[in-house]
Amino acid sequence: MYLEKTINSLGKFISLMIPVMTILMIVIIVARYFFGIGLTGAQELVMYIHALIFLGCAGYVHFKDEHVRVDIFYRDSSNSYKKNINFFLSLFFLIPVCFVVGFYSYELVEMSWKIKETSTEAGGLNFVYLQKSLVILFPATLLATFLYQLLNRKWK
Repeated sequence: MYLEKTINSLGKFISLMIPVMTILMIVIIVARYFFGIGLTGAQELVMYIHALIFLGCAGYVHFKDEHVRVDIFYRDSSNSYKKNINFFLSLFFLIPVCFVVGFYSYELVEMSWKIKETSTEAGGLNFVYLQKSLVILFPATLLATFLYQLLNRKWK
C-alpha cells in the first residue's frame, strides 16, 4: 500500500540523519574545546536535525510498534488484547493529541513563514521558519500511521 511505503520511506530517510547529527555534534565539540571556535550556526543545525528526527520519526516508530510505553498492566496479556487496548488508547488519546498539536501549531508555523523568521543568535541560521514547519510532521505522520492501521485492521 502507498501509505505504508510512504511511512517507511520517510522514517528510514529521516533516521539517516542520526549519524549526521552525531558527526556534526562531534565537530562542534572539537571546534569549541580544542580550537576555541564557536559554531553557532552548526549548533542550531543540530537542533533542527534533532527536531526533524523526533517529530518526523514519531509516526514511523508508532508504525513499527517500537515506541516507549509503560506496559505493566498488559505485559502478560494476549496479543489480541494488546492490539485492542492500543487501538482504543490511540483513538482516545493519540488522535486528540494530534489534532490539538496540529491545530495550535498551524498559526505558529504560518506566522513564522509570513515574517521569514530568523535566529536571534549572532551567527545563527536564517531559516527558523523551516524548523517550525517540522512541528506539522508530528501529527501528520502519527495520523497517517493510525489511518494505515485502521484501514488494514492491524488491531484485530
